[in-house]
Amino acid sequence: MTTRRTRARHAALAATAAAVMTATALGAQGAGAAPAADPTPLTDTQAGALAHRITHDLGDRTAGAYYDAATGKLVVNVVDAKTAAAVRAAGAEPRTVTRSAARLAAATKTLDAQARIPGTAWAVDPRTNKVVVKADSTVRGERLARLDKAVASLGDAATLRRVPGAFRPTLAGGDAIWAPRARCSLGFNVTKNGQAHFLTAGHCGNISSTWSDRQSGAAIGRTVTSVFPGHDYALVRYTANIDHPSAVDLYDGGQQPITGAAEAAVGQSVQRSGSTTGVYGGQVTGLDATVNYQEGSVTGMIDTTVCAEPGDSGGALFADSSAVGLTSGGSGDCSSGGETFFQPVTDALSALGAQLP
Repeated sequence: MTTRRTRARHAALAATAAAVMTATALGAQGAGAAPAADPTPLTDTQAGALAHRITHDLGDRTAGAYYDAATGKLVVNVVDAKTAAAVRAAGAEPRTVTRSAARLAAATKTLDAQARIPGTAWAVDPRTNKVVVKADSTVRGERLARLDKAVASLGDAATLRRVPGAFRPTLAGGDAIWAPRARCSLGFNVTKNGQAHFLTAGHCGNISSTWSDRQSGAAIGRTVTSVFPGHDYALVRYTANIDHPSAVDLYDGGQQPITGAAEAAVGQSVQRSGSTTGVYGGQVTGLDATVNYQEGSVTGMIDTTVCAEPGDSGGALFADSSAVGLTSGGSGDCSSGGETFFQPVTDALSALGAQLP
């Protein structure tokens, strides 16, 4: 259940991080090795980092991962015993599934080719080991029939869900940033080539070259790079002498310091700060999601149960002191609930050559 108040999060477990970093190298433990002990409980932020490392090292030998908050375990889907042993040695819990990463990737490739319909989205759900395809209320008639046909062709590898409302970028605009005809939200303060910048959504950056910290105010920043559709991020260079801490506005008089960027993990608890609705929380439900807005498709997104409304675009998605994402768009609102997609911060930083302060 979402709340405007921040909640206490798991304390950092330094000993756990050390144990993970010194675990047996992935793939070094064969099928005949002695059984490993149960994985040490992780925080959700640690689980995200471990999931990224396992995915990087084992590639498509795994079929997705998710964080089980009840046990503190990162659960990694596998299809063979050798990979299961490597996953356990790395500090995660292996789970044998029937659909491989290759089969799920083939399913998403089919959707990319046959179902790029505005008002649809899809991502692999590691909990069900399926591709979950979503269609908003605008998908009707011939377009719905086309989507039904594409999903049916995938058999038990995919499932279709209808969602209320319409997928849309949450444009109207952390803290409010104003363009001459629209409002968005600041994501995170960053640096590039030693100069102060901030991140926001690309669909915001596309609409204006200048930004202010108040309506009809003097410009404080200029858009230097904006990407949307395809992805959804923009880089704005500060042009005024203004305070720009590495922190997120909590809308209760406080701030959450941001010390680094982190990868998201399915099952992870996250919070979003935006200039329309303040702070709301939820869970990550999917990674590498594709969203088909009316304006075009975006890929590689984080799917969540966090709500957002027009004006929250570009705002910060964070977990503890880690930057996780930039608000892109979704459906629903913060009264009846909804889902929101986020641009991963790590991808934006890498593409832009920027760093968190």
